[in-house]
Amino acid sequence: MTHDIAQPRSLSGIKPTGQPHWGNYFGMIRPALELAADHDAMYFIADLHALTSVKDGAAVRRDSLDVAATLLACGLDPTRTILWRQSDVPEVLELTWVLSCATSLGLLERAHSVKDARAKGNDLNHGVYSYPVLMAADILLFDTDVVPVGRDQKQHLEMARDMATFVNVAWFGHPAGGTVDDTVPWDGQSLKRPRALVRDEVALVPGLDGQKMSKSYGNHIAVFADPKTLKSRIMAIQTDSTPLAEPKNPDTCHVVALYKLFATADELAQLRAHYIGGNYGYGHAKLALLAQAEAHFAPMRERYQAHLARPDDLEDLLRDGARRARTIAAPVLHRVRSAVGLPGQPHR
Repeated sequence: MTHDIAQPRSLSGIKPTGQPHWGNYFGMIRPALELAADHDAMYFIADLHALTSVKDGAAVRRDSLDVAATLLACGLDPTRTILWRQSDVPEVLELTWVLSCATSLGLLERAHSVKDARAKGNDLNHGVYSYPVLMAADILLFDTDVVPVGRDQKQHLEMARDMATFVNVAWFGHPAGGTVDDTVPWDGQSLKRPRALVRDEVALVPGLDGQKMSKSYGNHIAVFADPKTLKSRIMAIQTDSTPLAEPKNPDTCHVVALYKLFATADELAQLRAHYIGGNYGYGHAKLALLAQAEAHFAPMRERYQAHLARPDDLEDLLRDGARRARTIAAPVLHRVRSAVGLPGQPHR
């Protein structure tokens, strides 16, 4: 198995909270997997993060394997990249505690995750407050260079950079502000400050109602929905009442917005022409979308089902990934332990 450390290292995580939907796939999974072409790409299943909201142990175990099968079906190559389960790398929890001791409550109060939980009336347990700290530990533990994030998640990456600075100033002797603007090269001995990789070309994926696709809104389409369910969900996409014979606006139609995620430029131009020309109904457009989605996802769905049928193989792959991830994490935690005054190597 190869692992090219000469390339910049990228890190991506996904929570095991049910089967991923189109928004997850186009917004996170596919862009993250594409990074493996020119990055030392690492991927983890964030089962510890899931515990802030999921109180069903069987569901967390099942969904963790589901995410692993999904990533493999979508093209993750475990011979070139590392895939592991977050809870199988205990070093992340130790670094979380160190970061917690250098992070103010005021910073955590400003986190989108905390504000969102409070606005929705959700349980504000300690895990919700410390969510950004655990996320920062996930990133900083592997000397990560870049983290692909959506614009709504960029704040958590900025918080991870702040936490790295706090630790570097408090324990590694960096001058206050000396590493904040990235003008000082990383010394290789402290915590590396990562950069956010925000891809502007990743479009907002609308759900059935036109809002951002989300499980919480119930407007999502599962990546590996069976053909019958897939058709049912696509036919439920909300459209206006423009009659069949009249021209329609392709720029305001949710069906077109989803179709362009799959189609070539020529195919999209043809669909737009149908809309503008009239005598083309939304039902026709939905069937065209169904054909595109089925052609794209059917081969992946077959691979996904094959992986799920071999749970022991998935467990072996995740355990091997954790072993490889820990070899990278160990020296990072060693220098943090040394800096804060703990024994250089934990007693295990």
